[in-house]
Amino acid sequence: QVQLVESGGGLVQAGGSLRLSCAVSGRTVSRDVMGWFRQAPGKERMFVAAISWSGGSIYYGDSVKGRFTISRDNAKNTVYLQMNSLKPEDTAVYYCAVDVGIVPHRTTASYDYWGQGTQVTVSS
Repeated sequence: QVQLVESGGGLVQAGGSLRLSCAVSGRTVSRDVMGWFRQAPGKERMFVAAISWSGGSIYYGDSVKGRFTISRDNAKNTVYLQMNSLKPEDTAVYYCAVDVGIVPHRTTASYDYWGQGTQVTVSS
């Protein structure tokens, strides 16, 4: 059974930083695409970032470009999301996901496995 466990969320002031981690068990993801999405209350789940298996292809949502950085450690079966210059509008539950394909995608339908999410709250 594939499990994704996110960690690192919490409460931070605007302008601060957080680093999210997502550890995967039950599947070796070294050849999979990994992604991060977020969902604010009453809104759809939105694309944040995605990274190919090698790290050679990385995509970001427009609202986080220049502030967030996605990375991965295939030896640890883990993906990270470094979030800097956080804004109140970044407040959401953040989910990591695995896409067993090769090319990173921005749509939730492309991803096969999901974590339970971690709450990020940015106060103004």
